[in-house]
Amino acid sequence: MSRSGRQIINTKQSAPLARRRSILASVSVAILAIVVVVAIALMNRVPQNATVPQNAPGVLKVGQTAPNFTLSTTNGPFDLSKAGGKPTLLEVFATWCPHCQREVKVIDPLYATYKNKVNFVAVNGAPLGMDGATPETQADVIAFVQKFGVTYPVAFDPNLDVAHIYLQSGFPTLVLIGANGKIDALRDGEIPRADLDKALSAVVAGKAPDPKMGFKL
Repeated sequence: MSRSGRQIINTKQSAPLARRRSILASVSVAILAIVVVVAIALMNRVPQNATVPQNAPGVLKVGQTAPNFTLSTTNGPFDLSKAGGKPTLLEVFATWCPHCQREVKVIDPLYATYKNKVNFVAVNGAPLGMDGATPETQADVIAFVQKFGVTYPVAFDPNLDVAHIYLQSGFPTLVLIGANGKIDALRDGEIPRADLDKALSAVVAGKAPDPKMGFKL
């Protein structure tokens, strides 16, 4: 076979290969674009200082009536329907979550300031305990309280009933419920003390707090 003949055959064989490579390259670019879009969406949905929960988040809106719950806490029983005409700050946390662990130092001093005017209650919201591997138990919650010096009321919810309703896109989730039983503010992740203090000060004064408690994208 002549040299020119071999070149024609090679050209015919390489054309499909080139097309396949072009298609693969296009698919790769499309997949990369999808990954980038999804990553950006997730970053915008969950604050960087929050831990993404394993269970599906609840669906709550500011202004709606807060679903009732009753819990046995480290400071005795708590019933939202009998909140005593006071606002309530609810925290849904995970014992293994580093953001929740750091938030204790924010909430503790605010509890000392507002505990006579605001109900404080924290409840576990993850199925795994402090080691992040074994099922959550009351011992995990007690260990969390002791290790991080929690002074505000903390409850163990074995069925995660409260979390199924109140947990949003990340741990910790903080929900500020007004004295009228309506949800005044929601926020995921670590909240700076100044932001949380401002929100608590507003509800104590009978004013509407920032519904995101200072959070900005």
